[in-house]
Amino acid sequence: MSKKLPIVAIVGRANVGKSSLFNAILDRREAIVAREAGTTRDSIMAKAEHNGQNFWLIDTAGIKDPADEFEFTIQEQITQAADSADVIWVMVEADVPITEEDRRVAKMALKSKKPVFLIINKLDKAKGADLGAFDRLGIKPIIKTSTTQGKGIEQLLDKVAEIIPEASEIEDDDRLRIAVVGRPNVGKSYLFNTLAKKQQAIVADKAGTTRDVNRTVVRYQGREVELLDTAGIRRSGKIKVGIERFSVIRAVSAIEQSDICLLLMDVNELNVQLDQKIAGMVKDAGKGLILVVSKWDSVEGKDAFTRDELAPQIAANYDFVPWAPLIFTSSITGQNITKIFDLAMEIDQQRSKRIATPELNKWLRQAVDDHPPAGLKNRTPKLNYMVQESDNPIPAFKIFGSHTKFLHWSYRRYLETRLRKVYGYEGTQIQLWFIEKHATHKHGVSPTKEKV
Repeated sequence: MSKKLPIVAIVGRANVGKSSLFNAILDRREAIVAREAGTTRDSIMAKAEHNGQNFWLIDTAGIKDPADEFEFTIQEQITQAADSADVIWVMVEADVPITEEDRRVAKMALKSKKPVFLIINKLDKAKGADLGAFDRLGIKPIIKTSTTQGKGIEQLLDKVAEIIPEASEIEDDDRLRIAVVGRPNVGKSYLFNTLAKKQQAIVADKAGTTRDVNRTVVRYQGREVELLDTAGIRRSGKIKVGIERFSVIRAVSAIEQSDICLLLMDVNELNVQLDQKIAGMVKDAGKGLILVVSKWDSVEGKDAFTRDELAPQIAANYDFVPWAPLIFTSSITGQNITKIFDLAMEIDQQRSKRIATPELNKWLRQAVDDHPPAGLKNRTPKLNYMVQESDNPIPAFKIFGSHTKFLHWSYRRYLETRLRKVYGYEGTQIQLWFIEKHATHKHGVSPTKEKV
């Protein structure tokens, strides 16, 4: 049974420091940070962790003038973030008196009936200032931070870890859930309709027609299959006025709720970095993945040779998911549409495959005998035995041994490649956990675990 992670959304008017906080928590430059107000133009979502608690963290665009059409789009994103979130962080500036925008954000957050925190940021710019006025926003608890100095962030995470809900169980049934994901206007809704064999989703030539997750259930080979059509995922700063009011939050949520994702790529626009980023999102979510090249009917003079030439070029751009199968399709002609279902069914079987422990250990001994691990710093790793995790939705294996931290990454890749060669696991990532098995556990020392 898979888990649905809780969601924490950061909301507030423009330029209060939401993206800086987002980056500080993730310890990486995930969002664009600039002095100009309104730099962040779409919600950015990433997995975060604190004290063993995993959650999705959402950075949203700031609220400005509600009369502005573009700003209405931003407000819509914030509303969606609040609707989807389990906890809401409202951020204000310590060195700026409460504004009407602050009041609107606070009102919206409190109206959601979700747990709400007030974050007073930029303390470094408001030394000695009386912050009591922020009590009038009616939000408790209040956390004071300085994202530039790293102050208050640990306290904020400690507080949210106390109340954040545990990852919830996604409905356990035999239904296979397939999400159609990708950039705007690559043919997701056309594929969705073709798979569903009915006009369930709106199909238009303009990017951003699909604004929510669209669902339908079909039967294939006697099994129920739930199809999820998502809004297109677009880079920061590329949201347009009007029809393109997509929700990356709901798209990512659909990825998480799915078992397998179909990543659509336009055959006329291959090797797009954003496509690779979406593939990474699917991988991070631990889902099965099929790379689907769409609009194959638009290629002039296409033949087997054209496909055979393109396939390795595409595969080279997705070497971080070498296990993902590649298929060329056309929703117009129906080419390979049925094969998508067949592939998804096969991948689902691969993900649930279980290998007996004696068989695994026979495989491990042979793999080590054929290619013993090299040592580092005069420490030679020794791999003793392995078992498969029984309750993990991703095929996961524990390998016990000594000096495992000195294993070179290439040897770990060797083991994974060899495991796939023997047992398959096409379309899904696998996890190898190397467990340091101490001979004795003196002084309360417990085995250490390293995940690959």
